[in-house]
Amino acid sequence: MKKEYITTELQIDGMRCGMCETHVNDIVRRNFKVKKVKSSHRTGKLVILSEDKIDLDKLEASLKEMGYYIIK
Repeated sequence: MKKEYITTELQIDGMRCGMCETHVNDIVRRNFKVKKVKSSHRTGKLVILSEDKIDLDKLEASLKEMGYYIIK
């Protein structure tokens, strides 16, 4: 039986380069159990695949500490 994953797509402000993408991905991996995470500084997009729903308040606080912001 194939597992169902939840896709969370967000726009992130503050990513300027490939290293920023790495920082954002690391923040997500450190704080949440995820199957896959991908971000792009060019599009400002963050895509997370996870088994459980992502706590957006926790994610927002974690990103903000490093200078990244969720665009609402």
